[in-house]
Amino acid sequence: MSTGPSAKRPLAVIAIGGNSLITNSKEPEVYHQWDAVRETATHIANLIESGWDAVISHGNGPQVGFILRRNELAMLEVHTTPIDLIVADTQGAIGYMLQQTLNNEFFQRKMPRQCVTLITQTRVESDDPAFLKPSKPIGGFLDEATARRFEAEGWQVVEDAGRGWRRVIASPQPVEIIEEAAIAEAVAAGWIVIAMGGGGIPVTRNSQGELRGTAAVVDKDLGSSLLASRIHADLFLISTGVEQVALNFRKPNQHNLAQMTISEAQHYMDEGHFAPGSMKPKIEACIRFLKQSQNPDAYALITNPENLGHALHGETGTRVVRGS
Repeated sequence: MSTGPSAKRPLAVIAIGGNSLITNSKEPEVYHQWDAVRETATHIANLIESGWDAVISHGNGPQVGFILRRNELAMLEVHTTPIDLIVADTQGAIGYMLQQTLNNEFFQRKMPRQCVTLITQTRVESDDPAFLKPSKPIGGFLDEATARRFEAEGWQVVEDAGRGWRRVIASPQPVEIIEEAAIAEAVAAGWIVIAMGGGGIPVTRNSQGELRGTAAVVDKDLGSSLLASRIHADLFLISTGVEQVALNFRKPNQHNLAQMTISEAQHYMDEGHFAPGSMKPKIEACIRFLKQSQNPDAYALITNPENLGHALHGETGTRVVRGS
C-alpha cells in the first residue's frame, strides 16, 4: 500500500534505458528481460529505501522493433498496428514488468511502498519541423525490395551505412505531458509511479482541440526531462549503459567527467563529443531540465544501474549542475 503524502521526501525522475531490459542483444527473449528488470529494480529499490520518492520512465526501442517485425510477418493474416498503439502496448508491458518487480522488492524488504503504472501521452506540435524530415530509425534492417514496399505504403526509408535499409519516423519535440497532474498527485499520495514509457505516446490536438495519436516517437530522455521539470523533481537521473559521461569516448585519450555545468555541457556538445542518438540527447535532456526547472536545488545525474547508489553519494557518475 502507499504511505500517504510524501512532502518531506526528495523526488527523483529516473529514466532507464534499453539496457535495463535487454542486456545482451543476442538474448532478447522475455525471460531474459525479466532477469534484467529484476536487477534494475533492485538498484531502484535501494534508492527508494534510502528515502527518495520516484517516477520511473523507460525506453522501448527494441520492444517496438519486435512488434513491428511481428506485424511484418503477420501482415497477410491480421491488421497491422499503428505506432501510437505500439508505444501504448509497450508502456503497459514494460510498466507491468517494472511494477511487479519493484512491488516484489518492497514486499521482500517489508517496505510500505507500492508502485503503479500510468499510461502517458506526450503532446507534440503538428507543425514540428521533424515531421518534414523523419530521422528516427525504427524496426529492423530490410532488404531494398522490402524497403521499397514499405515506401509504397507511405513509410520513409533510408539506407543505413551499407548495413541495409530501415524505416524512419519523425521525432518531434515534447511540449506537454497530458497526464502530468495525475502523476504529480500520485507521487504526493505516496505512490512510486512508472510513466512516460518510450517518451510517451505521441499525440497532437486537432482543429477541435481533441487529442489524436500521431505517427512519431518522442525521445525518452527529452520527454522525461520535461516531466521532471514540470513536477519539480529534485533529481533527474538518467540510467544508461556507462558509469560516467566521457570526452573522446572509446579513444586512447578518453576522459571521464565527474561534473559539468550547463555551459560546459553545451560546450562539449558543440565540440561533437556526444554521439547523436546516444549520449547527445541525454546531455540535451539534462540541460533542458535544469533550464526549465523552478527547483533551485535541482541537479541531473548520469550513470549505469549498478552505480546508482554510489553516484548519489558523489562517488561516481556524472553530475550536471546549473553553475560552478
